Amino acid sequence: MKYRIVGDSCLDLTEELRNMDNLTIVPLVLQVDGVDYVDDSSFDQKRFLRAVAESAECPKSSCPSPESFKEAYGDDDTAVFGVTLSAELSGSYNSAMIGRQLALEEHPDKKIHIFNSRSASVGQTLIAMKIVECAKAGCDFEETVEKVEAYIDKQQTMFVLENLETLRKNGRLTGVKATLVSVLNIKPVMIATPRGTIDQKSLGRGMKKAVMKMAEEVGGLVKDTEDRVFGIAHCNCYERAITLKKEILKRYHFRDVIIVNTAGVSTMYANDGGVIVAF
Repeated sequence: MKYRIVGDSCLDLTEELRNMDNLTIVPLVLQVDGVDYVDDSSFDQKRFLRAVAESAECPKSSCPSPESFKEAYGDDDTAVFGVTLSAELSGSYNSAMIGRQLALEEHPDKKIHIFNSRSASVGQTLIAMKIVECAKAGCDFEETVEKVEAYIDKQQTMFVLENLETLRKNGRLTGVKATLVSVLNIKPVMIATPRGTIDQKSLGRGMKKAVMKMAEEVGGLVKDTEDRVFGIAHCNCYERAITLKKEILKRYHFRDVIIVNTAGVSTMYANDGGVIVAF
């Protein structure tokens, strides 16, 4: 199958994905105090985190235009699989779908499917990896769509952050009390719902205990670990990710455990020291 993967820039890349010729990332734009940061290969995580720390304002993001997605899909006969942020958290999915309609107006026979990840960050990473796995196994377009949608239905995403203020101020924590983070050093373990919204799973006092609590929660969410890849995304805290990986390997029998660094969008929401997992 001749195919192309098109992701928004919340899809945090492994080295293998980064080196793929048939993967295109359409960047979101982040803004801090009126300064734009394009979430592409030029993104400087440390500079961005420093700007956020020094600002009294909440950072914001703007999703790519439909035309940007349309251009990324290409005007050839290559099949396209899009992977975007949860439609409940960003306008990126809707923009990708409008871009699809624009592309199909010009190329009505082109095969394009946009996956609503109902996740973010490393959750999108694992979805892209699943697409590659299906293609390598010889699946055609329709089979790949079916298998990847089934994978998304079973995927779990959790995270622990130093603070939830960016999520709260950008309206991504409807019904969740972000103030707990600053009270008695309580860190909530957050989980993506089946709809792709965010809910609270459990609590831990301090980041270390909260991350270990997140590791404990994995066992109650999935049993068939042998056929799954466990993904960890970290925001400027590689040692914390390594510690979590060791804990996961000690407790469970996942096929593989991968670690990725957060790109721009994931960095904005995870904040310095945040950890996201998907499996």
